[in-house]
Amino acid sequence: RAMVEKYTAGFSNQQRDTIQDALATMRKASVLVRELETYFAGYNLSQLRFLILIVIDREPERTNLSPHEIAQRLDVSRPVLTRTLKKLVDEGLLLSTDDTVDKRSKHLSLTKDGSTLLAALMPGYFATIDRVMGK
Repeated sequence: RAMVEKYTAGFSNQQRDTIQDALATMRKASVLVRELETYFAGYNLSQLRFLILIVIDREPERTNLSPHEIAQRLDVSRPVLTRTLKKLVDEGLLLSTDDTVDKRSKHLSLTKDGSTLLAALMPGYFATIDRVMGK
């Protein structure tokens, strides 16, 4: 609190409280990211690998996405996404199929192993979020 007051001399008490709340939220978010990275590592996943799986799984009307669609949803660079998708396909968590119209385009879907992995980790994922954010 003293640090905030030192640098916000011209701010109102309400503004200082807002800043203090934001800093506390940012601290919780930082702890949450670290906790989730540790949790995902136990499943041989990273946050990005998890997000790719969940982005494909959460589509209500579809069972697959193109790499371009995944990149748009995750705001990740194309080279990083390409490497990560290849690893997920090689590990049997994603299936890559050619587009029936444009053979240059691919569609990625969860395999049975990918779906099973997500189902296994989701309860712990939500429990971790609840534990860290509920403090």
